[in-house]
Amino acid sequence: MEKKVLSKEELLQKAKKPAEDAMRLHPYYRGKIEVIPKAHVWGMESFGVWYTPGVAAPCKDIQANPEKVFEHTNKWNTVAVISDGTRVLGLGDIGAEAGLPVMEGKALLFKYLGGVDAFPLMLDTKDPDEIIKTCLILQPGLGGINLEDISQPKCFHVLDTLREKARIPVWHDDQQGTAAVTTAGLINALKMVNKKIDQAKITMVGAGASNIAISRVIIKAGVNPKNIIMVDSKGILNRDRDDLKTGKYKEKWHMCEISNEKQKKGGIPEAMEGADVVIALSRPGPDTIEKEWISRMAKDAVVFACANPIPEIWPWEAKEAGARIVATGRSDFPNQVNNSLGFPGIFRGTLDVMAKTITDEMCIAAAKELAKTAEDKGLHEEYLIPTMEDWEVFPREAAAVGMMAIEQGVARLKMNREELFQTAEKIIKKSRDEAQLMMDEGYIAPPPGIKLS
Repeated sequence: MEKKVLSKEELLQKAKKPAEDAMRLHPYYRGKIEVIPKAHVWGMESFGVWYTPGVAAPCKDIQANPEKVFEHTNKWNTVAVISDGTRVLGLGDIGAEAGLPVMEGKALLFKYLGGVDAFPLMLDTKDPDEIIKTCLILQPGLGGINLEDISQPKCFHVLDTLREKARIPVWHDDQQGTAAVTTAGLINALKMVNKKIDQAKITMVGAGASNIAISRVIIKAGVNPKNIIMVDSKGILNRDRDDLKTGKYKEKWHMCEISNEKQKKGGIPEAMEGADVVIALSRPGPDTIEKEWISRMAKDAVVFACANPIPEIWPWEAKEAGARIVATGRSDFPNQVNNSLGFPGIFRGTLDVMAKTITDEMCIAAAKELAKTAEDKGLHEEYLIPTMEDWEVFPREAAAVGMMAIEQGVARLKMNREELFQTAEKIIKKSRDEAQLMMDEGYIAPPPGIKLS
């Protein structure tokens, strides 16, 4: 059957629909997650086991053997999604309560895609040191922490400090998660246009937490930093940017020192000229990136326009301007480069080996497995990396991440790749099956006005 080609007006209307549905369905469900028991309740006498007096025995066992907390409790699978609401999606500093719907959505994805029990914790503070202190205080009840939507530059300080001081894995999804998924997309995009990663000229539009982290990870994955040109709101990063030499923007200044070999100056159009790839995580569009600028990129140009909720340029406009491969951060367009493909599987593998941290190498292992999964299914210009429907990618990622953690000596448990895959697959399948059962039985009501497949 021939695929229907939508007009620009139809495409724009389609792009608006998720927001319209969200405004109807969020108040309908009054939240996206809830707590349900996982232990069997066989009668009122069972509470003597799960609570007092029986519970005193595992308490004393943990006191004598602290690592037993991972056996007696759900700590091994519990993650807090922590945010101060200072950089929510492309909306900016909208506050902790306004950011809660995003964090609930994150928790839903954690559970359904990764089998991870995640809970949103919105903090009523913007002080980085208070955020750090809060996270450290919460450690005893958590297996990991996912930092989310915290503005830069403080997000770098928060993450670096917590990775140094925390006893549990802490990561900032806007940094490491975005970097892992973008690296996967970059690997496959360059493969499809037959360009080598160490020779590709890459323009990065935006110099916030996401692109700074992406630059760090893609360099470790093989990109030559001299071939990167990064642009912030004031122009191209170069060694004449005196405004960045102060300690406040040390990550940007580091990019000034290692990138932009020819010390180009100017703005986005100058940075994009002749580029093989543009990776944009900046101000939401459309029209943040113009068609004319894409037309001046290299042949077989690759465009990642990943701002949310609206990409820097609509994908059909980027294609009209000459881009061969276009990706966005949205699920309603082909080639979604979105953290949702990364954090569920990465945390699954991290928790399954009880890793003490999440390293860049673990993220790269996830990226390579993401890229390989798509390649195994058959790459084409509208299938750059897996979609969330390709659920087998998450246990594959988990196994790759767990193996790297073991190799790097940051894992408390050791398993082989097959054992890691089977463990992750079992946990994720259970989570999806439970959700399906609740939908089938009507405990989760069908969404009104949505056609169910």
